[in-house]
Amino acid sequence: MQITALDHLVLTTSNFERCVWFYRDVLGMELLCQDDHYAFRFGMQKINVHRWPAEFLPAAGNVAYGSLDICLLTVTKLPIVYQELAKHGIAVEVGIVERNGALGKMQSLYVRDPDNNLVEISRYE
Repeated sequence: MQITALDHLVLTTSNFERCVWFYRDVLGMELLCQDDHYAFRFGMQKINVHRWPAEFLPAAGNVAYGSLDICLLTVTKLPIVYQELAKHGIAVEVGIVERNGALGKMQSLYVRDPDNNLVEISRYE
């Protein structure tokens, strides 16, 4: 077997409207809705959104709000990302720092989404 990519992950939110604001309006992802299933698409991946634990089955065994720790890649220089986040009132928790990504060294900053998930925004230099 050879795994080649990540297609999607599932985020469970306690506040759908704030979640949409963060991922669509702040981060610029496309909101999709099909058959009452919501997702944010970016690049060739998506984040499926559950509006309550185990909204759709099968689901993870221990669904919890704020338990994600994800890294998103950007082509935008991080000082510009930092400024855009500030315009939306999003506090940067840590950054800009050097980290090791799947393809090597990258620059990262960290924020929290409305459910307190840790969102790392990174750029390979």
